[in-house]
Amino acid sequence: MSCFVGSTVEEQRQMLETLGVSSVEELFDCIPAHLRTVSFDLPQSRPENEVLRHIARLSSRNRTDLINFCGGGYYEHHIPAAVDALTSRGEFFTAYTPYQAEASQGTLQAMFEFQTAVVRLTGMEVANASLYDGGSALFEAVMMSMRITRRDRILVDTAVNPIHRKMLQTYAANTPARIVEIPHEKGRVSRRRMEELLDEHTAAVVVQNPDFFGCVDDFTDLARAAHQRGALLVVSFYPVSLGLLKSPGEMGADIAVGEGQSLGLPLSFGGPYLGLMATRRKYIRQMPGRIVGATQDAQGRTGYVLTLQAREQHIRREKATSNICTNEGLCALRAIIFLALLGPGGLRNMALTCARRAAEARDRLSRIPGVSFPFEHPVFNEFVIELPADARDVCQRMFEQGILPGIPLADFYPGMERCLLVAVTEQRTEEDLQRLAESLQTVLSKDGNNT
Repeated sequence: MSCFVGSTVEEQRQMLETLGVSSVEELFDCIPAHLRTVSFDLPQSRPENEVLRHIARLSSRNRTDLINFCGGGYYEHHIPAAVDALTSRGEFFTAYTPYQAEASQGTLQAMFEFQTAVVRLTGMEVANASLYDGGSALFEAVMMSMRITRRDRILVDTAVNPIHRKMLQTYAANTPARIVEIPHEKGRVSRRRMEELLDEHTAAVVVQNPDFFGCVDDFTDLARAAHQRGALLVVSFYPVSLGLLKSPGEMGADIAVGEGQSLGLPLSFGGPYLGLMATRRKYIRQMPGRIVGATQDAQGRTGYVLTLQAREQHIRREKATSNICTNEGLCALRAIIFLALLGPGGLRNMALTCARRAAEARDRLSRIPGVSFPFEHPVFNEFVIELPADARDVCQRMFEQGILPGIPLADFYPGMERCLLVAVTEQRTEEDLQRLAESLQTVLSKDGNNT
């Protein structure tokens, strides 16, 4: 069991002396001043009821009543009440990190069922028992591809989620990985550039479907091109979209990764979320994390075991991969309960509803003067619109009307200052779509009158 014992003043002095600094403040000089807290001095303790009122006042500043059209990899989907009811049970909610071989049969079975669901969803052959989130899963896929191919060059499409690409760059900074980003062509991966740069040093080609702009693609041809040059294809996916779209496995992907937040996890102001990973059986020993297998005991009863574990305690240290031992098991449990409640038909219906309402929203917005669509590709439930005004200014004014109309793209893609990424899920009603269109038209009309 983990524990913490505070250091004494003398121990702190000795540690600082060993490090060659005179104070704790000097130790943190490398952090820019504007990022450091002003002071660690805490106020005097207060009675519990006063503290609770203070926290309530702080939380009331959060706006949770907005009509949300933001996506970008994280989506507001309906979560059946049973998901919260079941995962809130004490035996699940307080479970310690489930990586030990002695984990309970119930926990192991839930992880096994989760792996099975991910395999069926992605069309792959094996899956692990979850990772931290979609961005770290993408990094793990890149590291895995380098171990498999013994190469170090990674080609990444810039239509892959820019948050995940930033995480990849950060995590890979001190590894041998050479990340090469390939500019997208009008919202889709550039086949021409990818195939030009594919060579004997390329470990993997990284793409996403639907991509960050919401555009749908089929990477079967890219998988073939990568395999011809000895490289792997890594596909990042949006789980709900697989209720309708061709799976990574059907496209010939070698590794499929995704952000599992849309499978029964609330947005929660940014987490915790869930990383998904699946691959081909022949690569199973290069996959990070833990893998649960099913077996039978001496009496023929089904039992579940931790078949593979990547921790350095279990295998030779130099062969260890990322162990992912933090309790993502609770998030994975939410995902498998969510998928079991929906079933294949329910997931398909959810995906269809998302796609249909997105098409309706796109149609409504297309009637607003000045609104255009920079990309012509098919979409699932997310699309880019171009406005006759700065997208951030438009968002701010619509926010004041109780609507989050989407994500301004300028922060991620310079030159797209007037572009807005709009996401529509089954949570958005006809009335919501009408309010979105009316609010946007009102804001743009005022802009027109002001000019």
